[in-house]
Amino acid sequence: MFTTKKKIVKPAGKEATEFENTVAQSLVDLENNPDFKDLKDLNIASVKEVEVSEGKKAVVIFVPYRQIKAYNKIQQKLVWELEKKLGGKHVMFIAQRRIIRKPTSNNKVKQQKRPISRTIKAVHDSILEDLVHPNNIVGRRLRYRLDGTKLHKVYLDRKEMTLTEHKLDSFSAVYLKLTGKEVVFEFTVQVNQTQE
Repeated sequence: MFTTKKKIVKPAGKEATEFENTVAQSLVDLENNPDFKDLKDLNIASVKEVEVSEGKKAVVIFVPYRQIKAYNKIQQKLVWELEKKLGGKHVMFIAQRRIIRKPTSNNKVKQQKRPISRTIKAVHDSILEDLVHPNNIVGRRLRYRLDGTKLHKVYLDRKEMTLTEHKLDSFSAVYLKLTGKEVVFEFTVQVNQTQE
């Protein structure tokens, strides 16, 4: 149990939930595997379980922002192993990011300029990139419906289709839960070119 507490980095005074301890224990168990030797230096910030459809759940593991690149290097194998340990639930790694509000004129304290990477649009785009990793986003469309709602369409590269095709509904549910935006994921259409 002591090793799982070192694996989860929480703000002072907050305790890890039972599910977070279970995921942390799974990560600690995988550290002995030679494929995951870099995992010993990595931590997690929190874990959320998101309901995708009736009886189907996805696990979102939030990692410190500075460690997301290290997780991305081993992510494919790590996700595969964690999905086996967690009973077939889809696993996704997302960097812990912070949104800073727009400075207002009624603030008494002089605030420094807000970095673009901390705006709500930049954070939501980064969450989308983390969510579909190792796949690449090749296009986006924003569709306005007659009732005034928006539908985001995100087109993914066909190269990684076999790895992520079965997770598209999980991606949509997790993104809706985290950002409140409805997204549909599709793969690009392959065009056959004939030479004359």
